[in-house]
Amino acid sequence: MSLIKDSKLLERQGNALSGKGCLLFMMIIFLLSACSQGNNDRLMVSSSATPEDAEAVALYKKRCISCHGVDLSGKVGPSLQKIGIRLSDQQLMDIVHDGGRGMPSFKKILSAEEIGVLAQWLAKN
Repeated sequence: MSLIKDSKLLERQGNALSGKGCLLFMMIIFLLSACSQGNNDRLMVSSSATPEDAEAVALYKKRCISCHGVDLSGKVGPSLQKIGIRLSDQQLMDIVHDGGRGMPSFKKILSAEEIGVLAQWLAKN
């Protein structure tokens, strides 16, 4: 009889510990994601010195971040860090407008002005 009580007690303690462990794990994940998000936001804020830059950052966050990463380092798409060294503003505009090599075209999603603002910002960053 006491073995049954002991096993039930251990089972309840195990369930309580697993619940606490799960909560602790979730808190750690939350804190780690919050820390990295702050660094990424600083990068984006420091890159937006003018109203056009702020518009470009907003466009990047909305349309580009999922493929090119929060720090322009690339994810599914290639890195855009220092892309202005390799490509001109016009080349960047053409790529955003027409797409290619796995990148979708944005000509029906963004206006020509938005594409220009985004390309100029990318060329500087």
